Amino acid sequence: MSQIIDLIKELRERTGAGMMDCKRALESSDLDISKAMDWLREKGITKAANKATRIAAEGISHVVEDGAKTLVIEVNCETDFVTRNDAFIQLVDAIAKQILASGETSIDAAKTLVAPLISEATMKIGEKIDVRRFEVFESTGSQVIGSYVHMNGKISTLALMDGVDKAFADNMAMHITANNPRFITSNDIPKDALEHETKIQRQIVAADEKLKGKPEAALAKIIEGKVSKVFRESTLSEQPYLMDETGTTVGAILAKQQASVIKFVRFAVGEGIEKRVDNFAEEVMAQIK
Repeated sequence: MSQIIDLIKELRERTGAGMMDCKRALESSDLDISKAMDWLREKGITKAANKATRIAAEGISHVVEDGAKTLVIEVNCETDFVTRNDAFIQLVDAIAKQILASGETSIDAAKTLVAPLISEATMKIGEKIDVRRFEVFESTGSQVIGSYVHMNGKISTLALMDGVDKAFADNMAMHITANNPRFITSNDIPKDALEHETKIQRQIVAADEKLKGKPEAALAKIIEGKVSKVFRESTLSEQPYLMDETGTTVGAILAKQQASVIKFVRFAVGEGIEKRVDNFAEEVMAQIK
């Protein structure tokens, strides 16, 4: 019983669906979280997977630069109160600078490196502190790294670009922060992701009473359109550029400037981590008995 309680909690945190819907989804999916998320989508109970993740842990993300290298990092703590503590903010900056200067790329090695800093800070602050993840970008030649930190570190983004100046790259990082794309262009979408989304949309269309009786060719077109819409919204080059009031896409603007986005990374603090919920087991038990 404890296993399904934990799974219900995780599924509810990740999708925002109701408790009983999560229970039914898990029971229909052999307690497989990924299949249960698909089941909820197919039933129209939850939003698309790329919008389903809930921010559930505390901490801040941070960006530091050193010459051609830029690092983005997420450091977690237990309460929101601590994220506004100057000692914690200074700690995150010190951790980021030490990791960047060291050249470490492994999270485990980086944690070992900064362990003394964290141990000392934990004694002063009184909370568990954890370096969750970091990534380092390095520019070469005409490349430039854009960065943007949103809401005092709730979200931080890096964008490695070519053919633009620093200001434009920073604006692109802001766009990525706001629009949360998954891919740069349609060519970057994996085949299995396309197949997976097509399967989901096929199930949704099959369950739509309004579409009953339509020719197979028409249904195929509808499914294709729905899949295209999902990936258009999550592909950077297809998104209307945030800084352009005419609705011109990122791809069109980059093509005009003969520029490109090489890669990007976006850290939203606590993404995919569950926040403690008091008496959750009791809440579940009361509803599933």
